Amino acid sequence: MPDMIELPGGRRLTLRTAEVPRDSGAPLPRRCYAAPRVVVRDGYADVPHSTAAPGAPDELLDWADLDACDAQRARLDALGFGVAEAMDTSQRSETGWAVARELIERTGRAGLANGFVGAASADHAPGARTPVELADAIAWQCAFVAERGGVPIVLPQIALIERGASAEDYFDLYTRVADASPAPILLHWLGEAFHPGLAGYFPGDSVRRILAARPDSIRGIKMSLLDADAEVALRRELHPRGQVVLTGDDFSFAGLIEGEGAADGEGELGGRPLPTGPFSHALLGVLDAIARPAARALRLLGEGDADGYRALMRPCEALGRVVFEAPTRHYKAGLAFLAWLNGLQSNPMLPNHVEEERSMEHYARVAEAASEAGVLEDAALAVERLAAFAEARAERGDLAPAR
Repeated sequence: MPDMIELPGGRRLTLRTAEVPRDSGAPLPRRCYAAPRVVVRDGYADVPHSTAAPGAPDELLDWADLDACDAQRARLDALGFGVAEAMDTSQRSETGWAVARELIERTGRAGLANGFVGAASADHAPGARTPVELADAIAWQCAFVAERGGVPIVLPQIALIERGASAEDYFDLYTRVADASPAPILLHWLGEAFHPGLAGYFPGDSVRRILAARPDSIRGIKMSLLDADAEVALRRELHPRGQVVLTGDDFSFAGLIEGEGAADGEGELGGRPLPTGPFSHALLGVLDAIARPAARALRLLGEGDADGYRALMRPCEALGRVVFEAPTRHYKAGLAFLAWLNGLQSNPMLPNHVEEERSMEHYARVAEAASEAGVLEDAALAVERLAAFAEARAERGDLAPAR
């Protein structure tokens, strides 16, 4: 039965418990990595960190609920997803290497059946600025990830933007990292919607030159540009070389993952098969929120039921468009909120209280879209928690106005 709620401000919502069909548990037809968050302990509510006055990385590590983080990752693995560790969803640019190192260590020890990718950067070496220094630092983290059983994925380097690096500088840095890494790597192209400081990353044709120069050691790229046409164009170039695109497009992932046809080859990544074809694999923050319906949808796709896949995945994509709406960089707030509504964590908070950057009106639309996407596993619990959340927001004058 649906559960109804009227929020302060007059907005009325009807939330429904998802009907979860029996799932085969078969391997997913695409390599799909879910990027989980950092869960914080309840006492963090009294810590006055904010996006304007962030906490120090070591302090944020002290407040991380690492057992809850482990449980989040185990749940994703059980549903068939790999884990993308210590990336933007984990607020890597704010929490830094101290938190990232601990998360990569723990995820490596977990022995996840579907494996993990671990983000490699240079944040353990803050003095590294030149392309050569950055490359050496990134290669060290690639080795750290590989030694713990993960596939290294190289995060964008804001230092390149800050120093006005040329396309040739990018080429030299990335090929140097690829040559020094003990394992094949992935690249990460994050657009300015996710981080304003990354406007103009990979200038000119640098990304295509880099990928073409090292097809064996650079196995592919995660694209988070929110530009489906650009993603399709690049994956058509990579496909003949056996390289892949992992979509990071939380607006258009359903069609990008389905692609233009079936698998026509098979490679390898991190010791696991990697089907190749005219489609995108996935590395998405939104997969954490939609894991159960998305896993079912993907298995239907693998069984040849494209209509069934679309029927389940398109409402999930609609939810993604709400969670990741501008300012997109605050998307993590919606993911933590949904995990809390589903009883998967004890609070909806994030490091540096990013949850405060979204309005009650936004959260109401997230809850509504989650219900439509079949994400809510217990509507009664969701209504109970949403009512308490909305009441606390109303006391501060933040309402969910009627539409």
